[in-house]
Amino acid sequence: MKHIHFIGICGVAMSALALAFKRHGHQVTGSDVGFYPPISTHLKTAGVNFYPGWHPEKMGTPDLVIVGNVAGSSNPEWQQVQDKKIPYKSYPEVIRDFFIKPNSIVCAGTYGKSTSTALITWILKEAGYDPSYMFGGLVLGDMPAAELTKSDWSIVEGDEYKASRWDKGPKFAYYAPTHLLLTSVVWDHADVYPTEESYLQAFQELVDRLPKKSLVVVSEKALPRIRLSHAKQLRVVNYGQAPHNTYNYANVLAQTNGLSFDIVCRNEIHRVQTKLLGEYMADNITGCFALADQIGIKPEKILAAIASFPGFRRRLEKRFDGHVVVFDDIAHSPSKAEAVLNSLKKIYPDKKIFAVFEPNTGNRKTQARDWYADAFNAADEVVIPELTKVKQAASDAPLMEGADLAALISVTHTQTRYIPSDGELVEYLKTKTQPGDVVVFLGSHGFRGMIEQLITQLS
Repeated sequence: MKHIHFIGICGVAMSALALAFKRHGHQVTGSDVGFYPPISTHLKTAGVNFYPGWHPEKMGTPDLVIVGNVAGSSNPEWQQVQDKKIPYKSYPEVIRDFFIKPNSIVCAGTYGKSTSTALITWILKEAGYDPSYMFGGLVLGDMPAAELTKSDWSIVEGDEYKASRWDKGPKFAYYAPTHLLLTSVVWDHADVYPTEESYLQAFQELVDRLPKKSLVVVSEKALPRIRLSHAKQLRVVNYGQAPHNTYNYANVLAQTNGLSFDIVCRNEIHRVQTKLLGEYMADNITGCFALADQIGIKPEKILAAIASFPGFRRRLEKRFDGHVVVFDDIAHSPSKAEAVLNSLKKIYPDKKIFAVFEPNTGNRKTQARDWYADAFNAADEVVIPELTKVKQAASDAPLMEGADLAALISVTHTQTRYIPSDGELVEYLKTKTQPGDVVVFLGSHGFRGMIEQLITQLS
C-alpha cells in the first residue's frame, strides 16, 4: 500500500482516480479549494482523507503526488513537492502508467467522448471483459468513473485538453490506443488551440501514431477533417446517418423517456432502445455499437447493454419533471449547446425553451466569437448569468464577460438577456415559465446552486 496525494482532488476526473486507487488498497489523501456534493460525498463515504486549501503540513511525505491543473506555480503544496523531490505525475501520466492495457480503447472527439467512453465500458463489463477504465463524468447508476482491474483491456476518455501545467500537449497523447473511436472534430478550446489548424493537428497526430492493424471507428462527421494516410495498415470502420457508412442509423424517434432507432450493418437491422435523451445520442451509440461489434461482442449482448445503461449525469440530465421540466447539461460551447437545444426542440416541439448558458474559458476568447452565430435558434429565450471569474495572465487578451456574450448572441437571437444576479435569474425563470415549458442549464460550471434553487421554487 502506498500513500498517494492529489493536489486538486475535487474535480470529477481527479476524484474518480482517487477513488479507484482507494479501492485498489492505497492510502489516498487530497486537497482542493472547495468540496461539493456528490463528489465530496463519494470521497467521504470511501474514507478518503481530504481538506480544503493548500497545506503542506497536512500533506506529509507521500510516495506519489498527482498534480492537477489547479496547481499553479505559487501553490505551496506543489512547491513542497519540488523542494523535497517527492515523486509526482500528471493526471494523463497516471492513466498511462496504471490504466492503459495491451488492448487500449480510446474514445476521442470534440463532443460525445465522455458518454461514449462510459457506454463502451458498460457494454464490455456486461460482456464479461472486466476492463480497467476512466472517464470524466458520473454515471447515474452505481458504476464508478474509474476502475483498475487485472484484465488486458482498458477504456479511457481521450481528452484533447492540455495534459498538465508542464505539458501543453493533449492528454490523449499518453494513451497509446490500439482501438480508437473518433466521434467528431470541431475547433474548440481556443485557450489552448488558438487556431483551427492547431486543433486539427492534435487529432491528426493521434491518428498518425496508431500502430499497424489498429482499429479505427470514425464518425462521418470526423472523417473529412482527418487524413488516414496509412489507412491500408489500419482497420478502418466508419459510421453515421448516411447509408454508405459501414454502420448507419435511421428511423430515429426521440421521446421524453428515451430514444429508439435502427442500426444497419451487414444487411442486418438492429433496433436500439435506450434511456438516453437527445437525437444526437444516436450517433454516439452507433459508434459504440460498431466498436463493440468489431471486437467480437454479439449484437444481442450489445443491444441489451445499451438498453440497460442508466445514463450520464449532466448529459441532458432531467433534474425536475413537474409543470416545468428542468434539464442540466455540460454543453459549454456554442456547437454543443446547439445540439442539445435542437434535440430538446424535437422532444418538446410545442413548448417554450429557456436556455441558461455559461461557456468555458476557451469559448470566451475572441477567436470563438464567430461560433455563436445562430447557435441558439432552437431556444425561445437565452439567459446569460454572471460568468465565473477566471485567472488570467496580465498579457492575455480580456475574456468576454456576461454582458458582452449576451450582446454577441443577441445579434442572431434577439430574445437574449444578461441577468448578473443569481437570485434575480432564478426569480425570472420562476415567473416567466408556464406549465409545459422547459428550462435547460448549459455549461461546465455548477451554476452556483441556481438549479437547486429553481427546483425548490418550482416544487
